[in-house]
Amino acid sequence: MYILCSDLEGVFVPEIWINVALATGIEELKLTTRDINNYDVLMKGRLDILRQNKLTIHDIQKVIKGIDPLPGAVDFISWIKKRTGLIIVSDTFIEFADPLMEKLGRPTLLCNSLTIDQDGNITNYNLRQSDGKRKVTEALHNLNYKVVAVGDSYNDISMLRNSDAGILFRPPENVIKDNSDLPVTRTYEELKEIISSKEHLLQ
Repeated sequence: MYILCSDLEGVFVPEIWINVALATGIEELKLTTRDINNYDVLMKGRLDILRQNKLTIHDIQKVIKGIDPLPGAVDFISWIKKRTGLIIVSDTFIEFADPLMEKLGRPTLLCNSLTIDQDGNITNYNLRQSDGKRKVTEALHNLNYKVVAVGDSYNDISMLRNSDAGILFRPPENVIKDNSDLPVTRTYEELKEIISSKEHLLQ
């Protein structure tokens, strides 16, 4: 039996920080793990920008409430749930993700958390654990599950490479170039096809 472990942003929903950048006009917030492979550097930069621009958790949550799943995402989740279990493994934060999980039908989510002061300022971020995406695949392997992993960014690569079948979904060209051995899919139908083609190896 296998379990599907998938990233959230870029796979099932648009990138949260890009939407915040569009809403606020702050270009620097468009940078994501598609661009920067050091997550600590990326997040510290984001927190500095929020502080400089006096943006609070409430400002970000207002943007997130307006984000809808990517077209076809809910149907794909319904499809995979009929075949096996789904765990969304994300570097987002529980304080961001709740309205998105509601729209996706409440799949299981493993993610991080934020430290927020009484005024709503985001003062720090808290990783659930270091290299958490890879460690989820390790834990499932220890439970004798096979793992199919799906992601689009640099921070997904260790999860994809530690799975029994790692698949890139709509990745940018730089991620493809740096991981040219991983299969690339660009539609949910292609993703369904490659998962279906590997199922006989995952029993």
